[in-house]
Amino acid sequence: MTGAVLGTDGLRRCGWGDSADDYRAYHDTEWGRPVHGDRALFERITLEAFQSGLSWITILRRREGFRAAFRGFDAAAVAEFDDTDVERLLNDTGIIRNRAKVLATIANAKAARALADGELDALVWSHAPDPATRPAPLTLADVPAVTPESTALAKSLKRAGFRFVGPTTAYALMQACGLVNDHLADCHAR
Repeated sequence: MTGAVLGTDGLRRCGWGDSADDYRAYHDTEWGRPVHGDRALFERITLEAFQSGLSWITILRRREGFRAAFRGFDAAAVAEFDDTDVERLLNDTGIIRNRAKVLATIANAKAARALADGELDALVWSHAPDPATRPAPLTLADVPAVTPESTALAKSLKRAGFRFVGPTTAYALMQACGLVNDHLADCHAR
């Protein structure tokens, strides 16, 4: 696939962004737009970790279930989850029921809670590359899966106690939260 695709609504989008209604809305209104705030970033870190090995649409369609299950992504509340909560989550059909990812989310909540207000935001955004050094991708093949910045972000998050945040997951986080703009050059959302 090369370049953006023309949607039935007449708008050009990155190819994945026109493949389903859920993707269309996410692509057009959220993906690649700057996300700030510790709670919002904790949510995105959690969702990207759960996405690992799965299609993003699987996570996107369960996003409200994740929000309910993880108390609106209030890191202080999630950090207090115990074994009873883990079992509740592993039986919750509104989320992905993966023990390692559930436990990582609780550990990540503890790591986020240990940071000062605004520190998670500052940590994540300190790894944003200079946009002038990143030409607009012409095709999906031009979009990397890992960058030196995502590798550094993954290392920083791990040093802060976060889990399930490798360089590929960190790059997906960077894309989703607008640290990089990987909308194709001829995509309307660019």
